[in-house]
Formats: sequence, C-alpha cells, structure tokens
Amino acid sequence: MYKVFVKEVPIILTSDKTAFPDHKILKIKNVDLKKIVKQIQKGKLNKVALYSRNPKKLLPRFHKLLPVVTAAGGLVTNADNDFLFIHRNGKWDLPKGKVEKKESLEDGAIREVEEETGVKNLTIEGYLGHTYHIFSWKSDMRIKLTHWYIMKTDYDGELHPQVKEGIDKAVWLSKDMMSLALEKSYANIRQLFPD
Repeated sequence: MYKVFVKEVPIILTSDKTAFPDHKILKIKNVDLKKIVKQIQKGKLNKVALYSRNPKKLLPRFHKLLPVVTAAGGLVTNADNDFLFIHRNGKWDLPKGKVEKKESLEDGAIREVEEETGVKNLTIEGYLGHTYHIFSWKSDMRIKLTHWYIMKTDYDGELHPQVKEGIDKAVWLSKDMMSLALEKSYANIRQLFPD
C-alpha cells in the first residue's frame, strides 16, 4: 500500500481493495489520473484508491500515469538534536529538491539541503523512506517521488534560506516546536514522523 498526496488528500495505491470499503475503488490500469486529481482539487472526491490485483504491477502502472520527478531531501538534526525546517508558500517543510542527471540520490539530498538552507558538514545516517505527491507544473501535472535521508550535522553557523526557490525561512526547531510546525505542514511530510 502506498499513499500519493494531492494537497492533504491521499490517493491510496493498493492490491487489497477490501481494506478500503469507504473509498471509491478504481482499477489503476485504466484510470484517468488527471481527472481524479481535478476532482480532488475541486473537493468532489476525498477517498479514492487505485487498485491492481498484482502488487508487483502497482507501482510500475502508477509511474506510467504521469511523468515522475525524482527528488531527494533530508530530515536533519544538529548537535542539540534540533530539526532543520524550511518555510515556503505558507507551510513548514523539509529541504528537498530534484535530483540531477547522473547524481546519486544521496548526493542530491545533501546538495539540496545545503542549497535550500546553507547548512554544511552533512552526513547521511540512513534512509528514512519515500513519499509521493502530485503537483502542477506549468499547465500539466507531475508525480514527485521524494527519497528522504536521516542526516546529522555539527554546523552551527547562520542559515540562509534559498529565496529564489520561494523559501522565506530556514530554522532549527526543538522537538516541541517541530510538533507545532508539523500542524502547518504537508500530509506527506507528517507521515515521515510516526507517532
């Protein structure tokens, strides 16, 4: 089972349609994903699941529905165990961005965190997981697949939000402050922080 977010609404990808009795179930191999997304955006649909009986075909079929943009980012902590957050478009978020051609996911994640926040001396401690969300690109839609890494840094210098990317703040937040920020974040970011 996977969740693909359109704003706050998850589209469920599943091979067990009985697990979602209150959802509109659609076969993934002949679904019009753009139409589904538009219905979600208009508030006409908020519980939908895309179904394939074969779990191995679920993601390959999903990836054929819209162009996929591969991104990477980090859940970064410092020596005080504070968390690195950015603020963009009125929401709290974690630093991330598109991975460049011939760049590894890990290198892309470190580069994007550095570019968006100014943090240096990053080390990857492990893989956190991945998230999906659908976003508008010019007059079209894309699927963003973001790979997340757990990172540490000993950097204690000034943070520099990447203004040209629409980031107005880059800050370290304590665990308590992070919980408040997550209330004003995106659903796909909140799922990285299990209760």
